[in-house]
Amino acid sequence: MNTPRPAPPRVAAAERGATRIVDRVVAKIAAQAAREALAGQGAAPPHATVTVHHDIARVRVVLELAYPADLAAQCAAVRRQVAQRVEEYAAMTVPEVDIDIERLRPERARPAAGRDRRLR
Repeated sequence: MNTPRPAPPRVAAAERGATRIVDRVVAKIAAQAAREALAGQGAAPPHATVTVHHDIARVRVVLELAYPADLAAQCAAVRRQVAQRVEEYAAMTVPEVDIDIERLRPERARPAAGRDRRLR
């Protein structure tokens, strides 16, 4: 005859162990966030490196950006998105996001606004 075993006692979450997210995973989150911030620009995919100490992530993102364009605005958008995503997905504080612009890519030639470019 099989008698049911008693259920093991519940262990508090703090006593069960810890979850550690390695630097490489946080770097993938950061690179994806940078890609989201630059959506539609057709640039090479961003690359990120991260150093994690406790719950603080130091992030460096390497980008290719379109030029001429407002580089400062593009970098600010990437910084905001990376910090937000890393904090949201990995529950880490991101005090700064360093950006290295590796290459400036010329934007496709566009006709000037209001001008007729057709030959007559």
